[in-house]
Amino acid sequence: MSVWIAIGVTALGCYVVKLAGLLVPAGVLERPLVKRLAALLPVALLAALTAQQTFADGRVLVLDARAAGLAAAVVALLLRAPFLVVVAAAVLVTAGVRAVGG
Repeated sequence: MSVWIAIGVTALGCYVVKLAGLLVPAGVLERPLVKRLAALLPVALLAALTAQQTFADGRVLVLDARAAGLAAAVVALLLRAPFLVVVAAAVLVTAGVRAVGG
């Protein structure tokens, strides 16, 4: 039963956060600092998630095929490749390293 309590609390929490966002006055949202944070926060969260998923396995630092794929994506981005080429480079390098390394 505790799982359903957790689901209910999470749903209620999501609703309250959404409601709080709607209740914020428009003047607060127009401030330059708030606009800048709103633009940069998703990028920072995505970068943190990518780093955690690439280099961590529980509490252990891991350097494997995922790191090589991320490095290939970074190189493709530095070369100003289109998004699909960046993703394809990461996938191909990751698959290649896994095929060679076993």
